Amino acid sequence: MTIKDKGISRRDFVRGTVTGVGVGVFAAAGFYSYSPWRNQLFPKIARKQVDIGVCKSVKVTNISETSWFDNGLLISDIKKAGGLLVNQYSLNWPPFGDGQGLAKGSYEAGINKIKHLLPDRLDEAWALIEQNCVHTDNPGGFSCLVEIEDMEGEIHKILFDTGWSYKWMEESYKREGIDKMLANNEIEMLFVTHEHFDHFWGLPVTMKYNPNIPIMIPDTFYPEGKQYIKDSGHKGQLTEIGNGLNKIMPGVASFKFDVPIICRVFGEQDIFVNVKDLGLVSITGCCHQGIIKFAEAAYRELKYEKDTLYGLYGGLHISPFEDWDPKYDDLVISLGKYGFEKIGCNHCTGIVTAKKFIETGYPVVEGTARFRSKDKAYLGNGDTIEFRAPV
Repeated sequence: MTIKDKGISRRDFVRGTVTGVGVGVFAAAGFYSYSPWRNQLFPKIARKQVDIGVCKSVKVTNISETSWFDNGLLISDIKKAGGLLVNQYSLNWPPFGDGQGLAKGSYEAGINKIKHLLPDRLDEAWALIEQNCVHTDNPGGFSCLVEIEDMEGEIHKILFDTGWSYKWMEESYKREGIDKMLANNEIEMLFVTHEHFDHFWGLPVTMKYNPNIPIMIPDTFYPEGKQYIKDSGHKGQLTEIGNGLNKIMPGVASFKFDVPIICRVFGEQDIFVNVKDLGLVSITGCCHQGIIKFAEAAYRELKYEKDTLYGLYGGLHISPFEDWDPKYDDLVISLGKYGFEKIGCNHCTGIVTAKKFIETGYPVVEGTARFRSKDKAYLGNGDTIEFRAPV
């Protein structure tokens, strides 16, 4: 039974305005924690109300949310390699394997085997990768196309992350026509959220079709990541983004979070889009900073239409390996506090989390479970979501 079935609005449920008769002390305390009454105990947030302008609409096409195909295999590799703090470039995962086996590699040894083939001869590079790397069938990737319609009706396209496996990402690019868009200079920039393998290591596939595309990365990339951009054949402008707000175009800004992430990665940047007569749309790759910090940053920093946090898309990093901990229930409940009216989730959100969102009555846009996406609770591979005010 959902909160809607019980006749309670999502907002009232979260704010704790309905506690019921005879609620025990501990239950009442729980409601209090999610209610507006607790706010009297804390100082008010000073809102900066930065005006980034507006746009007409934003559309997201999911190129690939399937970062890897077997959770158990990925976790097993990480554990055997020494745990979550091991340098990702040493794992001997594609494409940086040197034939020495799990956790015995390095960026230099791996890239030296394929560098001469990048970015144009990816089939030959992948053949070498299959010889030298572990579990070459497991990588997929995360990538989506963000299309911004400005107030004059012009469409601006941003490639949001670039996946992992050369083989899988090239297949996915061709399926969605990204290869042709890149070759025709229709995509204005590649926006890399963070340095993780599944969001960044597929870079040569993008370079194959447009090596001159401008790239935006967080300024916390390690030397290996910056070198990989060069070794992948990039010839265009590279912009490193520091902490906080960065305006991209009217109605669109990025925000970089200073957050430590597993596998020796640091920092993630995501995108906010202010849609005319609708509200703010938040687009994230992994949301390693957490959905609460993500939403609070928007509330604290930005001025947006109708003062409404309207939309949310991407990986929300709650149960990425389909496990569940009772503490995650707090995140599910807390999400309702912000009143999002349209949610598209996938990737590291976790299917179990997406289903809990749906059970709770949140406005989740479901997908089609095509092209190796596993469940309709997700916006999966090839699915789209659009945020536009009704005419």
